[in-house]
Amino acid sequence: MKVSDILRVKGNTLFTVSPDQPLSQAIQAMAEHDIGSLVVMEYGDLVGMLTFREVIAAVVKNGGTVGTLTVRTVMDDAPLTCTPETEIDEVRRMMLGRHARYMPALDGKTLMGVISFYDVAKAVVDSQDFENRMLKAYIRDWPVEEDGAAAESKL
Repeated sequence: MKVSDILRVKGNTLFTVSPDQPLSQAIQAMAEHDIGSLVVMEYGDLVGMLTFREVIAAVVKNGGTVGTLTVRTVMDDAPLTCTPETEIDEVRRMMLGRHARYMPALDGKTLMGVISFYDVAKAVVDSQDFENRMLKAYIRDWPVEEDGAAAESKL
């Protein structure tokens, strides 16, 4: 399974923010859309990721408020990325290695979507459920041996 398979199911709604936008506006957008990350875009290029992890760290560091902080001052400016052709197992390994919960998918410089750790886990579980159903169906339809064949196999 590839990233493109998840993006196809997930849809193509993207939430982005400018690096010079006030952090308070970005947090408001995250809350309104019930999302855990925003892709930071500048002049059509991905320049970072803003997730709840960076927001919480910034609020704690700033004495419990966002004040006048901008997205640029708290964003991850070197996020992990993948392509639509990246295999899900590779995405899972990359995310686990960096403790990343969100990963932008880029086709060249074009943002195609964001894959979350939830998306990856759901894809793995769905794939395992499908395989499990197929194996159970196969076992249920196991061919019955004829009496003569069964006797020969005992010899």
